[in-house]
Amino acid sequence: MTFSPEILSTAERVIDLARQRGWRIGAAESCTGGLLMAALTEIAGASDVVAAGFVTYADDAKVELLGLDAENLEEHGAVSKRVAQWMARGALDAAGLDLAVAITGIAGPHGGSEEKPLGLVHIATARRQGKRIILDHKEVRYGDLGRHQVRMRAVLAALLMLEGAAGH
Repeated sequence: MTFSPEILSTAERVIDLARQRGWRIGAAESCTGGLLMAALTEIAGASDVVAAGFVTYADDAKVELLGLDAENLEEHGAVSKRVAQWMARGALDAAGLDLAVAITGIAGPHGGSEEKPLGLVHIATARRQGKRIILDHKEVRYGDLGRHQVRMRAVLAALLMLEGAAGH
């Protein structure tokens, strides 16, 4: 996989910020299928801070690996603000991370609806601040750009959220 210079430079900044803070970082990915972790680990020295990634494409994997409640998942739907936040928090706890990001969305070309159209992506971060957990969320609607473009844009957006969270 070849990543754009923008994705790679953002991933490098995330790695540098995490290294400066002494943080362990990771991700829980659904629609991006591991692309975010691939971008982070493309950076030399990423092993200093990148601890774990979870590809939880199926709902049962979100339950089993990240500890999401199956009833809540069914109620909100896998592509939702709540599920993105729960995924980020689940990754944080499952791997003992300081900062985690989660991505869930509809990359296409199938699966969209009027309520949840193709290109809808929810991204969330979870970070430890003392004994508190700080959650952030972003919803993006890329439209029907094609599967590859939606996934690459979601990776960049998630990296930018990680950068912002690591900069606090």
